[in-house]
Amino acid sequence: MINIFAIDPLLVGDLLWTPLIIVLLKVLAVFVTGLVATMLMVWFERKVVAGMGNRIGPNKAGPFGLLQTLADGTKLFFKEDLIPERADRFVFKLAPFLSFVPAFLSFSIIPLGGDYRNGNGGMVTWFGEQTRVQLADPPVGVLFALAISAIAVYGIMLAGWSSGSKYPLLGSVRASAQMVSYEASLGMSLATVFLVTGTLSTSGIVNAQGTLGTWNVVATGLVPFVIFFISATAELNRPPFDLVEAEQELVGGFNTEYSSIRFALFFLAEFMNTITMSALMVTLFFGGPQPIAFRGVVLDIPLIPNGLEGTVWLFLKVLVFLYVYVWLRATLPRFRYDQLMNLGWKVLIPASLGWFMLLAAQRLGRDQGWNTIAVTVVSVVVLGICYVLLQLAFSVSAKQREAEGSMF
Repeated sequence: MINIFAIDPLLVGDLLWTPLIIVLLKVLAVFVTGLVATMLMVWFERKVVAGMGNRIGPNKAGPFGLLQTLADGTKLFFKEDLIPERADRFVFKLAPFLSFVPAFLSFSIIPLGGDYRNGNGGMVTWFGEQTRVQLADPPVGVLFALAISAIAVYGIMLAGWSSGSKYPLLGSVRASAQMVSYEASLGMSLATVFLVTGTLSTSGIVNAQGTLGTWNVVATGLVPFVIFFISATAELNRPPFDLVEAEQELVGGFNTEYSSIRFALFFLAEFMNTITMSALMVTLFFGGPQPIAFRGVVLDIPLIPNGLEGTVWLFLKVLVFLYVYVWLRATLPRFRYDQLMNLGWKVLIPASLGWFMLLAAQRLGRDQGWNTIAVTVVSVVVLGICYVLLQLAFSVSAKQREAEGSMF
């Protein structure tokens, strides 16, 4: 047994301070990166939507209007903080933090850089210590992100309920039903990634995607990524699935009664969740900080040191998804609520479950030495029959509801 009191205090200082400094730097980097990225995302969305609508967008505060978001945030700090008379004051004040804090906690497991070439596993050297460019890398990192994102449902639900008004309550009920419905297809699409990579660690998933051909968007057959992207868009309440903020029906949604900094927290959480989900998609399906490599040829970025090249690659990949989200906002009309729920329950959930079972059957057949083509054909036929029976069950149930409604 080691007597810690007999160790030289200087040695203890060397052992403790270096890891502590690294952890503090990581916490600061994640928080500052998330906050700055959120502010820039607000500017980016306003600027791109303005360009698509043949308008100018922010252009007064700072160069190219970059400081407009900071100016708006500063203004919100000094606006009057209103609390409705019929509101539950404690829950009303707590709800914004239940949406804001999980957005940053989910961002903590994203590998923000590192060297993943030649089996390095993303390790870098800071202050003489080997570490990764991410705040935390738990063995169940992706499940942690899903669990944390589920907490945001409580923030939205409690915000609508505690306001003491029917319109925010309707918006929060819509949001909770929408997010819970699409979490099922989101989780099943993630299961295909776990099946292919064999790990739940985000750094392990990135490490398994060394070349373009091994990216999970290819290895899983593209369908899980498409399902994940649609489900994530609905989970984030982004257009065309922004029914929780349908102004024509709900005034402003679950946050109608919020003002000042509490409204700003909901606003920041929405954009931070968009950045986090985009980074998670890049991590799971597009190699994360890995450079684009195909058949032994690695596409290097000139004038970028090796320690920062992974961060640059991650930024460029995430920027593509952020642009796509803004593009969808400026292009597609909002879904009806019944269309939204039908897409989730009748299309995405059966498709994600069926594709997972198909991949599992293929891997089982390959491990057992079966004919892969025969296994695939039989699996597709069985899944097709199950899907037809499921749709028939839905149609029969709908007709029964119509018949019962006509009786009254």
